Amino acid sequence: MKIAILSRNSQLYSTKRLNEAILAAGHESVIIDHSLCDIIIEQEGPSIIYKGEKVAGVDAIIPRIGASVTFYGTAVVRQFELMGAFSAVESQAIVRSRDKLRSLQILSKAGLGMPKTAFTNFSKGGEKTLIEQVGGAPLIIKLLEGTQGLGVVLAETKKAGQSVIEAFHGLKARIIVQEFIKEAKGADIRAFIVNGKVVGAMKRQGAEGEFRSNLHRGGKATVIRLSRAEKQAALGAARALGLDIAGVDMLQSARGPLILEVNSSPGLEGIEKATGVNIAGEIVKYIEESVNKKTTKRKIRE
Repeated sequence: MKIAILSRNSQLYSTKRLNEAILAAGHESVIIDHSLCDIIIEQEGPSIIYKGEKVAGVDAIIPRIGASVTFYGTAVVRQFELMGAFSAVESQAIVRSRDKLRSLQILSKAGLGMPKTAFTNFSKGGEKTLIEQVGGAPLIIKLLEGTQGLGVVLAETKKAGQSVIEAFHGLKARIIVQEFIKEAKGADIRAFIVNGKVVGAMKRQGAEGEFRSNLHRGGKATVIRLSRAEKQAALGAARALGLDIAGVDMLQSARGPLILEVNSSPGLEGIEKATGVNIAGEIVKYIEESVNKKTTKRKIRE
């Protein structure tokens, strides 16, 4: 089987681990920088040109699409899907998960726990109302386009919250406002899901004096055993967004697990090092099972 990893950097930990796992399973691996792909749309059918050559013979792809290139990256994923390649993460699911507001709306519709969240248009004087709607200060203010903890602000007072919201609105930056979960104590849980199963979970604790737990912000990761409620919440979130591979971030609260975000291209380094689980190998196994099922169904139809 020929499996393509769509990644802009072959030296990233996740890309290297996936490449190793594909080769270890006896398959052919190729790393393709999706930002350098040309998409050809014509009557003869869809095709992709990469570095001057037509891409052919790819059975499956593993998208590692960064947030900054979501539009073009998902267009490339969609083109591979149209060419008959199996995608470990569907293009539409990536688009769905990258829209933070839309994904929260979908999770809310599915009845999953989450911090109370408010969003509004750039209405003058609406800052006080937004803050009140999430229970007052302290509160969290997030840029809708932020990643890895960037663009996330903790406002400890209503006055500070109003100032931050006014500043963002003045820049025409889209934000959401969320209640602050004090009992989480600067920690969250990342559950890694592959094919409807939690294959690894870690607890991330923010650095001293830091309310954000992201490993990119200096947080520390330790292995954790999920409760039944936490496992169900993580699986439910991935299922609601149509993701067969996902990193689900949750807070532990007095009212149960609260979903923060669902990542469609979760990094492997933190979770593999914290848990010792071969996550990359689990992803390759999932691809093998899916492609085999697809092949069997086609043969039956024939």
